[in-house]
Amino acid sequence: MNTSEIEARVERLERANRRLNRGGSLKEEPMREIRPKLLSVLIALVAFTCAVSYAQEKGPTELNTLLMESTFKIEGLGSLGTAFVLGRPFPNEPSKARYVLVTAAHVLEDIKGDTAVIHLRFRQGPSQWSRLPYPIQIRDGQHPLWLKHPQADVAVMYIRVPKDVAIPLRSVALLADDRMLAQFEIHPGDELKCLGYPFGAESSPAGFPILRSGKISSYPLIPTSDIKTFLFDFRIFSGNSGGPVYFVESNRTYGGSTHLGQTIQFIVGLVSQEQVLKQPIAEPYVKGERQYQLGLAQVVHASLIKQAIDLLPSPDSIPD
Repeated sequence: MNTSEIEARVERLERANRRLNRGGSLKEEPMREIRPKLLSVLIALVAFTCAVSYAQEKGPTELNTLLMESTFKIEGLGSLGTAFVLGRPFPNEPSKARYVLVTAAHVLEDIKGDTAVIHLRFRQGPSQWSRLPYPIQIRDGQHPLWLKHPQADVAVMYIRVPKDVAIPLRSVALLADDRMLAQFEIHPGDELKCLGYPFGAESSPAGFPILRSGKISSYPLIPTSDIKTFLFDFRIFSGNSGGPVYFVESNRTYGGSTHLGQTIQFIVGLVSQEQVLKQPIAEPYVKGERQYQLGLAQVVHASLIKQAIDLLPSPDSIPD
């Protein structure tokens, strides 16, 4: 398939996707008409990738860029959010992994219908990227095809992607657990970064996410078995849910010494929801409550993402 053919398919997908997500009053009948068009276009991308070898991946090792290239907008009728992709290694072949989509559970739960659109990207040159709106099936009738953590706003599922799509796959070992948080003495005031699509906004025409930052603003952080979320000094908007929250620091002081030349980087969680203050309305003739925005986000700990992924079938049990 040459570049012009790919571009033509992308253009048709984008037109269909704009129709799919135009306003909140789209009827179910037009939606059924659009889905076959989306799917028929993607059938032309005959080659798909279910599993990939880490040895084949020559993507970035610096976490800001790595996550920028593996974080995507995901949307459907009734919902908009952020998702990122990691690799789950085969138990007996750790150099090989399957693609795992990670997002906030409510992002998928709020999508009406069986299909979501994830805005993937492919390279057209060393520094040229194009978007590829790609439909993925998220339900089979009433049955969700994703797996939700039983106690947290986390959803995970295996996905297939066209071979033209470039995702720098990295292992789920990038997800921080209690041991890592304790070892590197992660604490309130530490700066974290987050990728997402506030109100659907993007950082470039190819659909890359927007990077923002804030500080850990709650305590304690561990044990994550009890403290499943923490507060992040970061104002969120619709579209940020599901975005990766991560830590990158060089020359950090921990364990009683400063580790010069060392860069620590890992994912600490995902954005779940906005933290608000609720107060009852105490007025004659008026009952209810007021909500006050605090400019804070609730972040689900990465250890719970890892737990959800561990509940998926073993990657070597999934047919290619």
